[in-house]
Formats: sequence, structure tokens, C-alpha cells
Amino acid sequence: MNGTRARLVPAGVGIHAVDTLVEELFGYLPRTDQRRWAHVYLRGLLLTEGKKSMRRLAESVSASPTAWYSLQQFINSSPWEWEPARDALTRWVEERSSVRAWTLTPVVLPKRGDHSVGVHQRFVPSTGRRLNCQLGIALFLSCPGANFPVDWRLFLPRQWTDDSELRRRARIPKTESFQPQWKHMLDLVDSMVARTSSPAMPVVADISDATDFGELTSRLGDAGRDFIVAVNPRQLSPGAGNVRERAWSRRMAAVTGADGMFRQAQVLSTLARRQTGDEQRTYRLFTELDPGGRPGSQVWLTNLVHHRLDELLELTRLHISSTVTADLMDRSYGLLDFAGRSFPAWHHHMTMASAAYTHMRLAHAAYPMEPLLAGQRSA
Repeated sequence: MNGTRARLVPAGVGIHAVDTLVEELFGYLPRTDQRRWAHVYLRGLLLTEGKKSMRRLAESVSASPTAWYSLQQFINSSPWEWEPARDALTRWVEERSSVRAWTLTPVVLPKRGDHSVGVHQRFVPSTGRRLNCQLGIALFLSCPGANFPVDWRLFLPRQWTDDSELRRRARIPKTESFQPQWKHMLDLVDSMVARTSSPAMPVVADISDATDFGELTSRLGDAGRDFIVAVNPRQLSPGAGNVRERAWSRRMAAVTGADGMFRQAQVLSTLARRQTGDEQRTYRLFTELDPGGRPGSQVWLTNLVHHRLDELLELTRLHISSTVTADLMDRSYGLLDFAGRSFPAWHHHMTMASAAYTHMRLAHAAYPMEPLLAGQRSA
């Protein structure tokens, strides 16, 4: 993956189906002009090459010199609720795909300046340095070869939730307060349970940058949810994480490679016990070995202790592919280009970008993501 912006598919392909999608997702909007600008904004995201500024979006789909201002008003100022659109987007995906997991993926959005809602300094392990950024947490409906973003949360540091002036400027609702990353993940899962008509899926998440994975895994376990999460290995020592391990064993598992062919993977695996309140729970810890036989950088914890290792590895692949999807959404649908500063505007844009990506991915389900996955893994 290089630093240039690229589209998954040629711009404009499948645009004839946008009308149907807009009617399905945004038909609830009470005003005709809101539905119209939802249609224009979605088409602009699909058609505009390169940077996705409001002016460039408008120029791609409208000859009106004031269209950019109307789009800006629709995203930044128009008081429309985004949850009904996300409900409809979830149904749209579930009716057209075979969902295997709910994947929770943190998405770092680097920003210049300190005016964008939720912007803060944080250390990002993938870059090895501190960044000025927003942190979004996405819930993807994950299928073999595709991930569909259907819900989002925005992490708000305490300096944003405790400062009344910042809250006022960013139009942060009174209902929003500081929550750790694991709590946002739980809220996304609870929201998905409420909106889906499908059986609950395994939850796949990465919480390796958190100081303690216990809250997320304990709460998911209490709710009876299957999960597989990437954890920080330093949190697995008996003193730090109250985890007692048995001896690690080396096993072989068959997995699908980036080229779509099966291959044999070496895995280190062990059963582990963790005390949760008065109950002791059993988990499996595992990590895939690299071609040189060295443990990978990610250690996974799961309560699916009776599942085969090849099944568990395939679930971890869904998380890897979801990070690729987030990167592609930025390259093609302008996650980083969005300059809106308010809390509602952020959610409006993420909803529209999710709809645009989902439209493209479903319209071109046969488009291969394997080369992109291969590049991500090698990186």
C-alpha cells in the first residue's frame, strides 16, 4: 500500500443504483431538500477523484455555484439523526451478504490543529510516534473478502467532555461523556444487538493498546457473547492480568492465504484461566508464527476454546481485512479530507462515507481484495 490515493473501482460504475440506496437509507428524512442533498453528497463521494472537499464534491455532481454551500449545510448544520440511516444500512448489508463476525476496529484520523471535535495527542503503535488525531471506533459486518462499516463511535478525551466551551463549540450532546475505548466497543455491540434481525455473531476486536483487556472480555462473557480479541502480551502475566496459563504448544492449522490458496500455518496455543468475580473462566491464547518460527506481534484471546485453530485464524483474518477497509475508505471516500468540526457533522460524514463504501463494495462483490490484504500483511 503506498501513500497515493486510489479507487477500488473506476469512478461512476454502478451509480444508477444510488437512487435505490438513498431511498432505502435516507427516506426517513422529513424534508425533501435533506433527501436531495443526501443523494448529491453520496454521488459526490462516489464520483470525486482525489481530495474530497465540499467544493470538489459539489463540482463533480452539480453545475450550481452554490451547491457546495448546500452540501456543507446538510452535513454541518442540518439537524438530522444518523441512527435510522445506520439501521437501514445494517439491514441492507445483511440482506445481501453472509456475515461471519462483528469486527470492532479503531481508526486513527490524523488532524492538523486542535479545532476538530475530539482531536487529541496519542501514541499510535503502528506509526511508533504520537499523533494529533481523532479516534473513531468502527463496527464492521465482516464477510469473507469484504467488510461493511455500519456504525461508529467517536472517542472524546476528558478535555473535550469536561470543558463546557469546547462542548458548546463542537455541539457535543449532553448525553455524551468520557468513555474508555472498551466501553465504546461494548456500546457498538449492544447497538448492533438491538438493530439486527440476524443471530448474534462472534465479536472480533483489537484492544492491544489498552491498559487492561479485562473489562471488555468480562462484559462480553457476562452477556454470553463469543469473542476473539487481540490483547497486549504484557497484560498476560499473572501479576498484571490475573491470567494463569498452561504450557504453550505448537500446532499446525490450514488457513486461506492472500492468494486464495490454502496453506499451513504454525500456531502457538495454550489454555488460560482468568478469575472474574467469583467465577473462573477458561480461554484460549494463541499467536501465529512467522515463516522463521518466531511469534507474531499479536496475541489473541478467545472464549471459543472448543473451536478449531483454523476457524480461529480465519476470524483473525477478518480483523486484518477490516483495517485494510478503513484505509481504503480514507483513500476513496475522504475520511481524512473531512474538515467538519462538530460532533453531529462527524457522524453525518461517517454515515455517508459508510453508505458510499458499502454501495461500491456490494456493487462490485467480485472485485478482489486479496492483493491489498497481501500488501497490508507484508507491511
